Amino acid sequence: MPGKIVALLVTQGEQVKKGAPLLIMEAMKMEHTIAAPADGQVEELLYAVGDQVSESAQLLVFKAA
Repeated sequence: MPGKIVALLVTQGEQVKKGAPLLIMEAMKMEHTIAAPADGQVEELLYAVGDQVSESAQLLVFKAA
């Protein structure tokens, strides 16, 4: 869904566990926490806080362990 990035909770290169919060996005007047789908590494953050994102946009590059 389209929305706005309100918080980045990880940094590029950070190792995370499955379910760890990665970022918070505001959409439809609600905040949605995007969580890690598996243990792995955040390879790249594609947006910054305050950026508008379109529907189906890739928000980050994630490499599963």
